[in-house]
Amino acid sequence: MTHRRWFTPWLLAGPAIIWLVVFNLWPTINTVILSFTNAKPLGGGRFTGLDNYERIFSDDQLADALLNSIVYLLICLPLLTFLPLLLALLVQRKLPGITFFRTAFYTPVIASAVVVALIWGWVLDDRGLVNGLLQQTGLADSPVSFLTDRWLLLFSAIALTTWKGLGYYMVIYLSALANVGRELHEAAAVDGASAFRRFWHVTLPGVRPTMMLISVLISVSALRVFSELYVLSNGTGGPGGRDMSVVMLIQMYSRGFTGHLGYASALSLLLFVITLGPMLLLMRLNRKAD
Repeated sequence: MTHRRWFTPWLLAGPAIIWLVVFNLWPTINTVILSFTNAKPLGGGRFTGLDNYERIFSDDQLADALLNSIVYLLICLPLLTFLPLLLALLVQRKLPGITFFRTAFYTPVIASAVVVALIWGWVLDDRGLVNGLLQQTGLADSPVSFLTDRWLLLFSAIALTTWKGLGYYMVIYLSALANVGRELHEAAAVDGASAFRRFWHVTLPGVRPTMMLISVLISVSALRVFSELYVLSNGTGGPGGRDMSVVMLIQMYSRGFTGHLGYASALSLLLFVITLGPMLLLMRLNRKAD
């Protein structure tokens, strides 16, 4: 007869618990503690109360970064919520060569964000492919400042994020569409419903939980954007540093031997609170729809 020892489950769960405590729980607690100090990367620092949080209200760079993040969210959210659904509906059809298009749409997902951003930087450069085509076709007399104009740089990064994320969210929608009963579409067609009405009254309700999940994922990713803006701006944050995201701002304040870890920690907590906003709003909308 086998006797179970009381500590056997703890031995099995122990490594995972230690990992969570060391790499998740403790860094979170430490960030909260550091946000009330003037700590530096090499250690030290003293308690400064709410000084770091008061500094937030007078930081012009943070105001620009928050505006950039909000614009990023407001544009990426609808684009990456509905365009992948339309792509999923397209590639779901059994058409000749559709496998090639599925692969082509998903290929950007497996590429490194840094590598893709570098390629886009070369394409959008003043002497890049896009400007060359615009000038050859007479649509532009001089190079368009895609990477040196504040808003054009931001919209270029948004286009990059959208292009790279289409395939990922398309696959999620494909799995959701597979669970929408075919008999519902057939019944609606028999009743004389048009293709649009079948999409609106059958497909959308069937994938609504997945749509809410994708919306939350997009909201979090848009507010935490880093690689696209960092690489396209060559780490400068655009003209005058006005294209920085909040994550880039946190990285800027925390790097180097004289970095301000205390203020960077306060910005991290601010970003966490801001990220909760869209998530709670989307959850509330989903609950009302239910």
